This record gives sequence, structure tokens and C-alpha cells, in this order.
Amino acid sequence: MQSSSARKSSSAKADEERAIGYWKANIQLIGILLAIWAFVSFGLGYLLAGPLGGVNIGGVPFPFWMVQQGAIIVFVIEIFVYAVLMDGIDKKFDVHE
Repeated sequence: MQSSSARKSSSAKADEERAIGYWKANIQLIGILLAIWAFVSFGLGYLLAGPLGGVNIGGVPFPFWMVQQGAIIVFVIEIFVYAVLMDGIDKKFDVHE
């Protein structure tokens, strides 16, 4: 039979492991979303400007449009994606509201 301090210790360790797992999942999601946003912002806007320069959207070259409008649109979409996916992560680790 475990003493109450041993139960508290194992419970605290389980809580700590769950918290570490939660933050790892959170940081991984943030990293993926930032990588997507960086690719859209810098990859499509600057690094691939030469090959994509012939494509026009609304009369302006695609890379220019991505820098001016596309990156902002993708960022706003990512905010909603983050909220939905974090809700799932919160439920998985039982920290949801």
C-alpha cells in the first residue's frame, strides 16, 4: 500500500509529464505554422520571385501579390487553424475549458 506522499509524488510526476507533452505538442504546432508562413512570405515572395514572376493576379506579378496580400491572408487563416488544432490538443491533454 502506497503512502499518501508516494501517491502525491506519482501524481505530480504524471502531471509534469502531461504538461511537458502538452507544451511539446504546442511548440510543434507553432513551428509548423511558422514554417508554412515563412515559406509563403519569403519563399513565394522573394526566393521564387524569378520563376513565378510571369504569373499575374489582378494585373500584378504573383510574388508581389504574395508579399502584399497573400502572406497576410495565410497568416489570418493560420490563426483559425491554430485555434481549432489547439482545441484538439487541449482536449487530448485534458486542459480544455
